[in-house]
Amino acid sequence: MRMICLLILGLFASQPATAFCGFYVAKADGSLYNQSSKIVFVRDRGRSTITMSSDYRGAAKDFALIIPTPRVLERDDIRTVDAKIVSHLDSYTAPRLVEYFDRDPCSQNLAEPAVIIEETRGGFGFRKKQKPIYHRADALGVKIKAEYAVGNYDILILKADQSDGLVTFLTNEGYSLPEGAAPVLGQYIKNGMKFFVAKVNLDRHSASKTKDLPPLQISFKSRNFMLPIQLGKLNSSGTQDALFFMLSRKGRIEPDNYKAQALPSDIDVPIFVEQLFGQFYKAMFNKTLGPRGGIVMEYAWDMQWCDPCAADPLSSDELSKLGVTWLKSGDTAAQDVYVTRLHAQYSKGQMSKDIAFRETRNRDNFQGRYVLNHPFDGNVSCEKAKGYIENTRRRVRREAVDLVEITGWDTRKVENNIRKTIPSVYW
Repeated sequence: MRMICLLILGLFASQPATAFCGFYVAKADGSLYNQSSKIVFVRDRGRSTITMSSDYRGAAKDFALIIPTPRVLERDDIRTVDAKIVSHLDSYTAPRLVEYFDRDPCSQNLAEPAVIIEETRGGFGFRKKQKPIYHRADALGVKIKAEYAVGNYDILILKADQSDGLVTFLTNEGYSLPEGAAPVLGQYIKNGMKFFVAKVNLDRHSASKTKDLPPLQISFKSRNFMLPIQLGKLNSSGTQDALFFMLSRKGRIEPDNYKAQALPSDIDVPIFVEQLFGQFYKAMFNKTLGPRGGIVMEYAWDMQWCDPCAADPLSSDELSKLGVTWLKSGDTAAQDVYVTRLHAQYSKGQMSKDIAFRETRNRDNFQGRYVLNHPFDGNVSCEKAKGYIENTRRRVRREAVDLVEITGWDTRKVENNIRKTIPSVYW
């Protein structure tokens, strides 16, 4: 089977990797850390466009990213993307809180309560051949098929006859591969894959305005719609996370060989959750996922509108830069772009198969949405307020029960936090 696969090289010491589907290697005298990663995958009519963004920590010196590809990529198949576009997509699809404030039950004003929505948050050209590296590659059965300069990166396209030669070539060039890399690379060589190698050009990087490494994007034709995850387990002793933003003109993108669990959604939660939203989300995500790892769907919606919006929808220009090619010229809003946000989490012993995807025509909308209902914080001594007080007490207790159910949090701690954040009359 021909696959597209991400193999990221870096030296992590004892740090668990939390990045892409591959592993990191840096020069033996350097280090590179990654805290989070995001992959935008546009799939249309057999063509895949993948944008890889990661929040790097540490020196970029001699960092390398290796991606097995089904063919030799041309210069036009490779580009860099503004990281702000990926961040915008992340913000747009993120689980969010919605706040409602109860009106004064003693007032004659029957206007609807206010609602506040809060977000939860290159250049190009050809380089002259460097004869020594070509000779070193040839001697090990590794062919340098092409060289490109793309933004802050220097790109090599490699073809190898066998994994030992490729491993030796990379090692001799100063990279330290994790244990077990050779057989994994060997399987891709056996399947006829080529290897895309991106390395930071330190001169161009130091001259750029930002010191962050820009996301890389590659495009290719392939019958298979999938992403491998096995490589990333080679240098990770802990749990790995990956966010996939899947863009399609048809509808929802779903895993084909795994079942994606949907986050609990549209649930009223106690107002103290606003101050602990990160902890709340992590606990809810882990309980939804279960102990065996897997995939959780966090968002699925037509890009033309949202309800509510944690951020503005992406513009046609932003979507075009991510690889969406079916937009009409001059459109100011997305046309027929459906986005699915999937969150995968796994460790070495989990999810033994790479993730295959399927494109569906399901355009049902889904988002992780959690509602904060603020009780009226004022004088409720009037006769009309008695019914309101009783209803609010029932609502608050139901919120506590639901919160414990979706997070697994301790009931007493939840109740104590509620007492601290609402007027005592409602508890």
